[in-house]
Amino acid sequence: MIDPDEYGFSTLAIRAGHERTHEGEHGEPIFPTSSFVFNSAEQAAARFSGEEPGNIYARFTNPTVRIFEQRLAALEGAERCVATSSGMAAILATCMGVLKAGDHVVVSRSVFGTTVVLFNQFMAKFGVEVSYVSLIDLNGWEQAIQANTKLLFLETPANPLTQVGDISALADIAHQHGALLAVDNVFCTPALQQPLALGADIVIHSATKYIDGQGRAVGGAVVGSEALVGADVYGFLRTAGPTMSPFSAWIFLKGLETLKLRMEAHTRSATVLAAWLEQQPQVTRVHYPGLESHPQYALSARQQSGAGGILSFELEGGEEAAWKLINATEMVSITANLGDTKTTITHPATTTHGRLSAEDKELAGITNGLIRVAVGLEEVEDLKRDLSRGF
Repeated sequence: MIDPDEYGFSTLAIRAGHERTHEGEHGEPIFPTSSFVFNSAEQAAARFSGEEPGNIYARFTNPTVRIFEQRLAALEGAERCVATSSGMAAILATCMGVLKAGDHVVVSRSVFGTTVVLFNQFMAKFGVEVSYVSLIDLNGWEQAIQANTKLLFLETPANPLTQVGDISALADIAHQHGALLAVDNVFCTPALQQPLALGADIVIHSATKYIDGQGRAVGGAVVGSEALVGADVYGFLRTAGPTMSPFSAWIFLKGLETLKLRMEAHTRSATVLAAWLEQQPQVTRVHYPGLESHPQYALSARQQSGAGGILSFELEGGEEAAWKLINATEMVSITANLGDTKTTITHPATTTHGRLSAEDKELAGITNGLIRVAVGLEEVEDLKRDLSRGF
């Protein structure tokens, strides 16, 4: 197994974590087993007590999943990764691992709608207080912190308006108050942004998106230190079992092999498409951090190596105009997923953020005329022609 400190990103994305078995396989093996056999009762006791490392039970140990965890940890520059059954399971595992009743969390308003539901409807049941602030208002973050604040949580770039949060500045604020900073890195992946290097304590992924890259499997991951992720988050996963399957882990390993190439290609196409959309008279605003018109363009360029493949834009005419454009497309996929080789399009106000109240949508900037496009790897001219059908 190669040393992560001695190799570059693309090499790690292809080779990190794989320790060949006695069979001498070239590709990573899949271990579809629920349990593992011990050589003796003594070895079983040593494994269960933690005295001896090794496989125990597939709810929390599996060789294929472990390869994925070690590879993603290497790409993020982390000590430890815990793989989960979905991106939302990764957020839940983080919350259950590091929070307790009476703790307080400060969350960006610009997060995925279901993340808001998790905090408001479920974490609140267990006595966790939540405050929401603007992602880009550093004073707002500072003022929202209380004596019992344990965690600051954000996505950057944010879904779906692509606002960019200052990770380094927010890490400083969190640490000055004895809190942790968790960053959802789904839009950029470690190919374009590495939050731990900027001061974050925890990085969260929906592997379903760009890590897979082809819409084949559902999974998530939590990345960070051995003391934090390897103890607290892993402890929850071992007990509750929101576990990634070995087959899903193998799919994600294949996705990581081409991650950097794909993210660079997504960025190139999204940049061209965003610039074209800015020229369309029916479009009132384009949200994409790769455009100089984006309010956080300079920050994005500083903390990301690319702007990514997600953009959104607003139309005059509200929901009627947005649905008309979406329904007029013939090639792009009408689905709320993102990060696929296939371009996807959705209406956030009635899909990804549909469960938010009207007030919460307004605070988050989710208008009825907003459309989100996850730019795939098709020819950009074909994407322009398809979107033009709705103008």
